[in-house]
Amino acid sequence: MLDRQGEARVWLDERDCDPEDFKRHIARQTQAAAYPHAAEIAKNIPIYDGDVLRRAMTDPATARPVMAEWNRAFLSGPGIIAIRRGYEDPALLDAVTEQLEEIIRAEAANPTGKGDHFATAGANSRVWNAHEKLCLQAPALYARYNANELTRAVSESWLGSGYQITFQANVVRPGGKAQTVHRDYHMGFQDVETLRGYPASQHALSAALTLQGAVAHSDMPIESGPTKLLPYSQSYLPGYIAVLQPQFRAIFEEQHVQLPLEKGDMLFFNPATFHAAGDNRTSNIQRFANLMQVGSAYGRSIEIVDRGRISCAVYEDLKALRAAGRLSAREVDNVVAATAEGYPFPANLDIDSPLSGMAPPSQQDVLRQALAEDWDLPRLRRALAEQAGRKRSH
Repeated sequence: MLDRQGEARVWLDERDCDPEDFKRHIARQTQAAAYPHAAEIAKNIPIYDGDVLRRAMTDPATARPVMAEWNRAFLSGPGIIAIRRGYEDPALLDAVTEQLEEIIRAEAANPTGKGDHFATAGANSRVWNAHEKLCLQAPALYARYNANELTRAVSESWLGSGYQITFQANVVRPGGKAQTVHRDYHMGFQDVETLRGYPASQHALSAALTLQGAVAHSDMPIESGPTKLLPYSQSYLPGYIAVLQPQFRAIFEEQHVQLPLEKGDMLFFNPATFHAAGDNRTSNIQRFANLMQVGSAYGRSIEIVDRGRISCAVYEDLKALRAAGRLSAREVDNVVAATAEGYPFPANLDIDSPLSGMAPPSQQDVLRQALAEDWDLPRLRRALAEQAGRKRSH
């Protein structure tokens, strides 16, 4: 992708998104020779046998070649792998499902109006932070569920050690509608205007910071709407912008694939893969998946800074400098950028739920609002304290 000077483009926008180029990009075929440890290639996706993998993972000499194969699949291959019988004990899954359903019933009895990413609020049953909630409700069961060696091996194949797991249980009832095609966290939660502000190097980096996964807690025949996937779409560099455009969404709907899953199967994919939950066209299947997002250990700052504290400390001086004309509006915003937290995540999505837009306000958003509306310092302190309260899990 070159600009007029023949240099790689740094700033991406809609002009970089060529539907015909995209079609050529995703037209590749997955060759079995490139994935010798896979049991089969189905719909361009390598499928692995969980029983074989469990034996391979007992020895680094046999584990590392498989993990290297997965890394290549996520980076430059189809972007997706599946593992049949990733969980070998169906009774364990049933017990976890029962606990998660209890949480669903309890939350339904005290609704908060929480929303869902890329789907209509209330269209399904969603448990945000199912990882922590399961641990607090049934710690022994949580331990058995998270002892899965394959989860660790796949996570480390893409992210290395020190990763962190989150789970979000999702139940799509009969008649549940498909999601809008999307890429996922981080950049998949941003609009085009925001995306234009990040250089292409960060577009490439975003896909390397997380790994998406799912554990099937029920059988998922095609008619129940398992995840729609577009192999090779993850390596299309301007894809975070492209996936928001109608032409690319049409290509996805024409060319996506779906894998039927059985209870205990696992699916993992690069978060930049174009994907969307499908329509549940059945009359009797509750499609139950525990969705997994694994985050890189490197998504951290080197120091802990109490940004709410320093936002309040500088606030009145910042207003005075602006009023005296010693700082321009741009310079004031530079101070906001250097001071307050600019990213709204991690969030407690039960109470900071995506009902409008993809993310709750960031600390910077609150500070900017305070400056625009000329709040006094006590009001800013209260707003930041309330926001901090919403950042805690409950």
